[in-house]
Amino acid sequence: MADDFHTGGCQCGAVRFRVEGKLGDASVCHCRMCQKASGNFYLPLVSVRGAKVSWPRGERKRFQSSNAVWRGFCGDCGTPLTFEAPDGMALAIAAFDRPEDITPTIQWGTEAKLPYVDHVPSLPGEETMADVDAASYLAHLESYQHPDHDTETWPPEERR
Repeated sequence: MADDFHTGGCQCGAVRFRVEGKLGDASVCHCRMCQKASGNFYLPLVSVRGAKVSWPRGERKRFQSSNAVWRGFCGDCGTPLTFEAPDGMALAIAAFDRPEDITPTIQWGTEAKLPYVDHVPSLPGEETMADVDAASYLAHLESYQHPDHDTETWPPEERR
């Protein structure tokens, strides 16, 4: 990805961020605090230390998860957004509009790594629409998620 700017935000679109400059190290953290903060097996993060981060729409809410770290998230939809420590801030990789361009290079907190995480890639996989017969609501599913790009306003006029 080009080093000029990167955008992202929460699922509902209430909070958007813009990063100007080079992204730092990308990692995956397995520590229990990151598991709880993300509601997931681990939390992929990328450092924005040295880059300029702005919040063109909305303000993140923050929770102090330890004596040294604050976790930023959307107060409306709960999307995890930041890891803020004394040495700088990191953003949740999945919150970027193009998360596929950010590749983690190291794992942290492996002492809390869940024992089955390494086996997830060997599980059988199906595309979302493969289960339409069992989950008929999928045939008529309409996403209200903010698109993976900046918009002037959100939500669309017809949903306000």
